[in-house]
Amino acid sequence: MTFEIRKQERENSQMLIRRFTKRLRESGILKAAKKAAFRVGKKSKQIQRRTALRRLEKRAEYEKAKKLGEI
Repeated sequence: MTFEIRKQERENSQMLIRRFTKRLRESGILKAAKKAAFRVGKKSKQIQRRTALRRLEKRAEYEKAKKLGEI
């Protein structure tokens, strides 16, 4: 997924940069890099269990407080 841009005859810097950015956008390299940077991985089974248990604990505390009229 690499490409090379060379300066053509009578081409100024701005046109060279414009061609480069257009080629970069079309290649999809930047999009793929951004996706990889912000990718969120799966949680392990152990962490999933811990969060589920904590959620159940919090729900039980809330129900108890609701029955006692604290909420």
